[in-house]
Amino acid sequence: MTHPPKAPAAPAARGTAQAPARPGGVPAQPSPAPAAAPPAGRGAWAVGRERLRVAATTEPGRLQILGAVLALLVVAFGAVSALEVSDRASAADDVVGRSQPLSADAAAIYRSLADADTTAAAGFLAGTLEPAESRTRYTRDITTASRLLVKAAANTDGSSESAREIATLNEQLPRYTGLVERARAANRQGLPLGGAYLRYANQQMAGTLLPAAERLYAAETVRLQRDDESARTWPFLSLALGLLALAVLGWAQRRNYARTNRVFNHGLLAATAATSVVLLWLVGAHTVARGGLESARLHGQESLQVLNTARISSLTARANENLTLVARGAVLTEDGKNDKYEAEYTASMAALTGALATARERADDDAGRGPVDESAEHAAEWRERHKDARAKDEAGDYEGALGRVIGAEQSTGRSFDQVDAGLERALAHEQTEFTRAAGDARDALTALPLGAAALGILGAAGALLGINRRLSEYR
Repeated sequence: MTHPPKAPAAPAARGTAQAPARPGGVPAQPSPAPAAAPPAGRGAWAVGRERLRVAATTEPGRLQILGAVLALLVVAFGAVSALEVSDRASAADDVVGRSQPLSADAAAIYRSLADADTTAAAGFLAGTLEPAESRTRYTRDITTASRLLVKAAANTDGSSESAREIATLNEQLPRYTGLVERARAANRQGLPLGGAYLRYANQQMAGTLLPAAERLYAAETVRLQRDDESARTWPFLSLALGLLALAVLGWAQRRNYARTNRVFNHGLLAATAATSVVLLWLVGAHTVARGGLESARLHGQESLQVLNTARISSLTARANENLTLVARGAVLTEDGKNDKYEAEYTASMAALTGALATARERADDDAGRGPVDESAEHAAEWRERHKDARAKDEAGDYEGALGRVIGAEQSTGRSFDQVDAGLERALAHEQTEFTRAAGDARDALTALPLGAAALGILGAAGALLGINRRLSEYR
């Protein structure tokens, strides 16, 4: 019986490698396929994100993420609060220790220069032999102005507007004192040229020195206002972070209660308490600081500005009153109809009256109102005595007018000294009020930066301990 022929073996599939036969006819096992490489472009960031995704699918992983977020929020709140409050505290310290004293010094420079000019004119009117008291007062004023200029220059940025005004004052002050000395020398010799030198000195003072001192005072007052505004600005970023941290901590504790039916987690509760303390401390301290700075501005800074205006006006009026007798009608207003110095005296007295009325309104206690009321009474007396002196001068009684202006008793000079003394007491009182209120504002912020940082760290530690307590239940 014949058998049909065997079909030929099917060829190996294309692309399929034939394992070589081992000796003995046993085919060799195929080699294992190489490990799959990670997809192209899959770096460390992608791997970390994948691990985070995997961890977030389990409760321990979610707890670890929550703990990290809570710790970062609480630490960030403490750190930002410390930085922002440090900035406000520094500005408040500048208000008390730098900008306000510099503003007061600038006003004192103006007053010293104006008083020196007034005293020089009064000494000239006294005759060929200037009284020792007048010369001592003039020297004291010039020395005070020079000393305060050195102090201001040491505490002022060299490129600022204040520095330029200080340079002008330092340059022009020796020229003024030189003119005064020439006037004195000519007056001692009985030469009419002395009056001309004194008028030139007054023009130098009124046209250059006092305007520069006024601009210096304005610049320092602007810096004071800028520091005051910086100290009073609310720390909005810190407040927002604090509220956010409290919200997340509250949510975390609610989540913990829903999953474990436990009311309290001691760690999270401690973190919430620390965050709440910092937030309440921040709001309370800044509220107190703002209140103190507002009180310092209303009852100190603004009153000081008005009182400085009043004192400057009184000094200007006194200088013009003296120069009216020195010039004897030689200097007229631009229209040529009136005595220039008499017209300026009238304007300065009007400014003095208005400033005294405003200062009385802003004084918040009897200790502040009393000196202002005294100055107002003596200013009214001054005006009456001045009218009498002008009547004598216009009637040709120059010696009688001179006695009513620079005499020891019942003179305008006596009234001026009483006005100036009252204003000095009022300024000292308001300066004390300002320093006290601004100092309280600064003190309210002093301990907060360190406290916020420390409580932030403690709060973060509490949050981590609370989360780790839950994680330990899975181990």
